[in-house]
Amino acid sequence: MLEEVERWLATRSWSVTDRPLHRIMAAKRSSGQTVSVVLPALNEEETVGDIVAIIRHDLMQQVPLVDEIVVVDSGSTDRTAAVAAAAGARVVHRDSILPRIPAVPGKGEVLWRSLLVTSGDIVCFIDADLRDFSSDFVTGIVGPLLTDPDVDLVKAMYDRPLGGAAGQGGRVTELMARPLLNMHWPQLAGFVQPLGGEYAARRSLLEQLPFPVGYGVELGMLVDALHLVGLSALAQVDVGVRKHRHQDGQALGRMSAAIYRTAQLRLARGHLIRPSLTQFERGEDGFEPRTYSVDTEERPPMAEIAEYAERKVA
Repeated sequence: MLEEVERWLATRSWSVTDRPLHRIMAAKRSSGQTVSVVLPALNEEETVGDIVAIIRHDLMQQVPLVDEIVVVDSGSTDRTAAVAAAAGARVVHRDSILPRIPAVPGKGEVLWRSLLVTSGDIVCFIDADLRDFSSDFVTGIVGPLLTDPDVDLVKAMYDRPLGGAAGQGGRVTELMARPLLNMHWPQLAGFVQPLGGEYAARRSLLEQLPFPVGYGVELGMLVDALHLVGLSALAQVDVGVRKHRHQDGQALGRMSAAIYRTAQLRLARGHLIRPSLTQFERGEDGFEPRTYSVDTEERPPMAEIAEYAERKVA
């Protein structure tokens, strides 16, 4: 590990207990900064309501840390939107944001568009499939941004149990993302959960970053932020345990392909000869190929979008 990363781990890797809530609130009052929480959601009716309700109760009603909760619905076919609204979130459909640019499927697409329908100086992203959710996820990653003006982006780190076994989750992280980062961006080797969906950043940073539309958004954001603001402006906070719905191996394969593509673009800004992934499923006549396209599109920095610039002037 690089000496720079060892120093970073000692100075930019914290626990949620390092910043008591009263200290975070004092920093928020003195700075006047506002906080938006965004939940990207696609068919998450079983979990999204509890997450919204806990954040509203703990961080809006008991203490005014969070100024708005926005659930961006990515085309759900279940009751995700209704459940989120009933729990107290403002629900916005992906397709209603920036309609002149047709939306494409993907998590990164939703996160990018969320910048247009939120107003917080700090934007906190939380996945909508978390179980046994704790508001520590929000306070942990928002706290450093409010208390330390030199920090621009904070990732959550946590244990990820799989099937009752501790630390066995995050398979794409260990098999794809961590090797890529260690080999090509060793300054980022200290991040425990580089692909984790829980992170917070200053709007002033997010609006300057391109957003891969799909699963590559987290890796792309880390790499681009490193080049834009430097390692010392990035941090991570231990928030405990993350429980969520796990995907099957083939879905993880497609996720890995998108992440590799994101890395490839940043390494060479080249073009894949064949931006697709073929997987195999056993059928009646043996193994049958299934070919899926790999997310290759990226959205430009939001600061370059006219509607966003007009909103900031207004």
